[in-house]
Amino acid sequence: MTTSPAATGSRLASRLGFSDRVFIGPSARRVAREVEAGLDLVEEGLAEDLHVADALADATSRYLYDAGGKRVRPVLALLTAQLGGGNLPAVVDIAKALELTHLGSLYHDDVMDGADRRRGVPAAHAVWGNNVAILTGDILFSRALKLMSGHGDRAIRLQADTFERLVLGQMHETVGPQPGDDPIEFYIQVLADKTGSLIAAATQAGVIFSGAPGEYEQPLRDFGEKIGVAFQLLDDVIDLSNKPEDTGKVPGTDLRAGVPTMPSLLLAVETDPESVALAAEIDEGVRRIAEGADPAILDDALLRLRDHAVTQKTRDLARSWTQGAIDELDVLPKGPVREALTRFATSLADRSS
Repeated sequence: MTTSPAATGSRLASRLGFSDRVFIGPSARRVAREVEAGLDLVEEGLAEDLHVADALADATSRYLYDAGGKRVRPVLALLTAQLGGGNLPAVVDIAKALELTHLGSLYHDDVMDGADRRRGVPAAHAVWGNNVAILTGDILFSRALKLMSGHGDRAIRLQADTFERLVLGQMHETVGPQPGDDPIEFYIQVLADKTGSLIAAATQAGVIFSGAPGEYEQPLRDFGEKIGVAFQLLDDVIDLSNKPEDTGKVPGTDLRAGVPTMPSLLLAVETDPESVALAAEIDEGVRRIAEGADPAILDDALLRLRDHAVTQKTRDLARSWTQGAIDELDVLPKGPVREALTRFATSLADRSS
């Protein structure tokens, strides 16, 4: 059955949360069709790349992939590739590799954060245990490197540099800020490393491996990193949602596990008595949970944090990073790719409203 132009725009829009109106017009629909065609190749390839001869490893490797996901990183790589040669084999392979790297990081993150759920299903470590979850992440990282290795030193360096930043971001999050570090600036750098680096690699890779003009590479890398920071800041807001269906996780999962978020960091520098008392209550609750108390002891405090002014400040900060990302697109020619990236950034900023 032939896909209609409207359906083409709608399907890609649903991937990224765009308004369908971004794909009005022949050139916009053509770009949407090309990205969707590339995404089909990515999905087909991932189904093969995730296959492992060992039955247990095959089941664990497919687990979070089968649970869903928007495939934001492949879509952004394919979208920026439309500035050059489009869905070239190298672009598709790099898009797959970056998605595998992202998937692998989810297995590791959930172990380290003690998350109960991911993408609406029990976290992998809750099903198979920490060791199997960590080893599954390692398998996915190895598959990603295998894909990258087929496209020369530039691809291998991109993977190595991105992976190093992912690990450093997780390490710094684990040990926390050191004496003399500003906690909020430290946290922003963690977000840039843990989340921004992989999105930046996707937007940069689309330029590199499609043969797009070299002057687009750095601005689109910066666009991706800033979008990653904004994305995670909004996740901090959404983490406080009292609707688990919005997040696929128990509300306040990160804070209950003692993982700092921007609202909690902003709360810590407030000086009014109500804020000081709330911060102390959350800190005490986190300490008691670590000692084995029921995580529900923080339910009321997290509801008050959700409605506190610092959560709105987090939204405002995310919008500032989003605008910074949009400003990086000034170097691109006017047209459907630039418009789509702009709309993606704008819709991202609105997703926690």
